[in-house]
Amino acid sequence: MNKFVLIAGMTGLVALAGCSKTEEAPPVDNGAATMNEMAPANEMAPADTASAESPVGSYDVKMADGKMGTTVINADGSYTDTGPDGKVIKGTFTRKDGKDCFDPEGDAVEACWTIAPPAADGSFTATSPDGTVVTVSRKAS
Repeated sequence: MNKFVLIAGMTGLVALAGCSKTEEAPPVDNGAATMNEMAPANEMAPADTASAESPVGSYDVKMADGKMGTTVINADGSYTDTGPDGKVIKGTFTRKDGKDCFDPEGDAVEACWTIAPPAADGSFTATSPDGTVVTVSRKAS
């Protein structure tokens, strides 16, 4: 597998994993539909894109050698990774079995990353299936 594809997929996974959902109190049913209930099943509602737990956004990804890349996760589940060399990889993002999974377009293999709990500054590490570790930080809006 192309090392950049692995890094790119890893970058995307890491970015999303760092935004894992926390347990919330059950909603009160007052008969009104919420934005999430009105949104099509395959799209995130606008409220989701602004929440702290949503993976949607832009991320800086620091590789083990100190080089930097970026990952952008879109509300439609697509992602774009830009590696330290400027190479761009696009694909789709999903969560499976508690891991953030990035499936690059084309024949590249999907990679599911294990995400560590966030540090005090909000950054987190992600570990690829082959043991590669990256540090991910959400970019300021």
